[in-house]
Amino acid sequence: MPRQARLDAPGTLHHVMIRGIERTDIVGDDADREFFVDRMGNLSVEMETPIYAWALMTNHAHILLKSGSAGLSSFMRRLLTGYAIIFNQRYKRHGHLFQNRYKSIVCEEDAYFKELVRYIHLNPLRAGIADSYSKLHWYKWSGHSIIMGRRKNSWQDTDYVLGWFGSKQREAKQNYREYVRKGIELGKQPHLVGGGLIRSMGGWSQVKALRRIGEREESDDRILGGGDFVKKITQEIDLAKKYRLTSIDREQKVKALISSYCRKSNISVEALKNGSRLRKAGKLRKELSIIFVEKYGLSMAEASRQLGVTTSAIAKIFSRRD
Repeated sequence: MPRQARLDAPGTLHHVMIRGIERTDIVGDDADREFFVDRMGNLSVEMETPIYAWALMTNHAHILLKSGSAGLSSFMRRLLTGYAIIFNQRYKRHGHLFQNRYKSIVCEEDAYFKELVRYIHLNPLRAGIADSYSKLHWYKWSGHSIIMGRRKNSWQDTDYVLGWFGSKQREAKQNYREYVRKGIELGKQPHLVGGGLIRSMGGWSQVKALRRIGEREESDDRILGGGDFVKKITQEIDLAKKYRLTSIDREQKVKALISSYCRKSNISVEALKNGSRLRKAGKLRKELSIIFVEKYGLSMAEASRQLGVTTSAIAKIFSRRD
């Protein structure tokens, strides 16, 4: 059965789950963790993608965010591609670091926002990385310590989160702290990591009860929310598809960028793509490679095709960066 397309409308709330390929570690030490978190935060600001909750574990990560105008896919491509390049370079490894398809669930905000913040921020405690709730308040690699005011960053939207718990900050923090503490006894809560009717309704018993009275609910495995929310989201996505760039449009934009940079550098597109050894041609290939991979989220193979060089040549550009 073919997998479904992502729901990627700007302004939707997503619970994103990232895993290392074949459960491999995605961080080796605190330097890796720092780089991942800094990259995530910088992209959050640059791409206007608010992040409300996050937890970075050893072989996976959870992020609760609202997609910006560029959409979730563009944000995630830049986050994961850029991180994987530096990680592979540091550990002299090759190949994929992350599962090819990260998991993302569109979530109904009114019904699930508080639960998702709590679920994500309790991950280090459930995994035994933080061995008590009081120590979780100071745990560096999740957003919980930021909301509690124990640590600071400039990009996490703590005001929005605390706004769900009270109008005054002190009261809101106390209410948030107690709400998260009560979630410890709830355990793993598997319904918060998926979509579909059973998860949205909270289990089979609720689904059966609905069927007994002859009612039906819209559902979608990519969405955690009630029937009206599912219908609204799918209608918005269908409308957005009409205006989404085709692969042909995307290719034309890339070619236009190459032409523009070639004109500024006084070099022909043909010379750039035919392996010219002129110093300015090599410098331009390097510049465009970085733009294509880090800003536009192209794979190294696609960037190499656009620039007329081998994939290994693109990889060398990144490996030689300071």
